[in-house]
Amino acid sequence: MRTQVGIVGSGPSGLLLSQILHNAGIESVILERRSRDYVEGRIRAGVIEQGAVDLLTIAGVGERMASQGLVHEGFDIALNGERTRVDLAGLTGGRTVTVYGQTEITKDLINARLDTGGTIIFEAGDVRPEGFEGASPVLSFTQGGAREALHCDFIAGCDGYHGVCRASFPDGKIRSFERIYPFAWLGVLVEAAPPSHELIYCRDTRGFALFSMRSTDVSRSYLQCAPDEDLNEWPDDRVFEELQRRLGDSATVAAGNVLEKSVTPMRSFVAEPLRYGRLFLAGDAGHIVPPTGAKGLNLAASDIYYLSNGLIDYYKNGNEGLLDTYSATALDRVWKAQRFSYYMTTLLHNAGDDGFEDKIKLAELRYTLGSDAALKSLAENYVGLPY
Repeated sequence: MRTQVGIVGSGPSGLLLSQILHNAGIESVILERRSRDYVEGRIRAGVIEQGAVDLLTIAGVGERMASQGLVHEGFDIALNGERTRVDLAGLTGGRTVTVYGQTEITKDLINARLDTGGTIIFEAGDVRPEGFEGASPVLSFTQGGAREALHCDFIAGCDGYHGVCRASFPDGKIRSFERIYPFAWLGVLVEAAPPSHELIYCRDTRGFALFSMRSTDVSRSYLQCAPDEDLNEWPDDRVFEELQRRLGDSATVAAGNVLEKSVTPMRSFVAEPLRYGRLFLAGDAGHIVPPTGAKGLNLAASDIYYLSNGLIDYYKNGNEGLLDTYSATALDRVWKAQRFSYYMTTLLHNAGDDGFEDKIKLAELRYTLGSDAALKSLAENYVGLPY
């Protein structure tokens, strides 16, 4: 089997890259170790920066997002129950974010690829990137009990944090930077209207809480908890009661049928570089952010923007310059998003010891909420820095 770009992983980054390349007349094949049903059923975040919205729209997969997504011009930060609105549109010259689930983006992209004859090989087992140090990379994999080979010009590793592509870099050719946080998020997806039409980030003496949504009648909420939290100790009634305590009296948390409940650990992670030979990393394969700043999916989109531009320039004009600078260009934006995600995470979560760090972060949060300049900086980063 032969193609121009072999893509490992059918998450949003791999699918979006394939779609953009298709629009430019460049062939690709996606290898995915999971089934289509599994991929389309994964529950993920869904606050989309303006730049990612624009990129998805240009790629031709923005129609359903435009009709069903919720455009947000701001969000609230609550400090011990007292809410302050961050006017995103007013502070950034009209830029906004859109709430639209990553699950829906994945479905849109899979349908777009298959509708135009794209090749996605689901349940491709034991994928191995080979030969990427030279000019003839190969992706070997197992399907139907037989060993297959996909020959290509380039390999795009879009296979997530636990994927094979980053692990395939030679020893000593990649470096990892990581921060593990001493808390996690207990998240619930509920068939109930959210307490507000915009997101509410809460810092309370009891811990952080976030009130988000998937639609006007499905809410997504989170509580700061321990990384080893036992879900069996959190029956639905206790979750709703604790959400209301941390939100305070400014709005009402509606109970409803709980569709999903989980604990999400918090980490920051970056691998450098994002390229070795003809193997490129994009999305979670190269970096992880804590979800507080809503940057995970958005960083995947900006990676694909840079990588697709480099591949298109190579195939259309024979230039390798953008591919050569891909890692440095993408990482510059990645580290800025890491900075913002770290800032939001440490600003809004309790450190746990009620000591010096908590006092400093409380002072910083009070300063931010009272400063036009600080709120403008927060808003500019939240809606997304330019590509």
